[in-house]
Amino acid sequence: MSETQPRTLQDLRALGAGGTTRTAEDAPAKPLKDQLGRSYATGKRKNAIARVWVKPGTGKVTVNGRDVQVYFARPVLRMLLNQPFTVASRVGQYDVFCTVTGGGLSGQAGAVRHGVSKALTYQEPELRGVLKAGGFLTRDSRVVERKKYGKAKARRSFQFSKR
Repeated sequence: MSETQPRTLQDLRALGAGGTTRTAEDAPAKPLKDQLGRSYATGKRKNAIARVWVKPGTGKVTVNGRDVQVYFARPVLRMLLNQPFTVASRVGQYDVFCTVTGGGLSGQAGAVRHGVSKALTYQEPELRGVLKAGGFLTRDSRVVERKKYGKAKARRSFQFSKR
């Protein structure tokens, strides 16, 4: 080391060289499946949070202890849940169990879709490219804008009257 460098920089380099550093290989890997063959992932959308477990099975989907046809009565919401399986050509091959909190039904369906996509990549890592290309692994970060003071809503002004 040269004499032009400050003393503190030399001290820091000496500490870094002498200490033990952990690499990515040393870090314990996140378990992708538990002893029952399930993979777990958390999905989020708006204010909804979904905890999703995926395991090989017959295609049964349970949301908050109820069947998917009962919980998500609208066909559009059920189609949203099945998109990751359709894109990955895995329809009817996995059972899904999830608990959802917060938000409305549309946000909850998006959260479950996000969680299912992540859990599928833990079950079969080779599906990651297909699901990522479809945009299923990206968390949709759009949330409702907050209301500002002096406004009726987030951006809407109060009605103007000349008289």
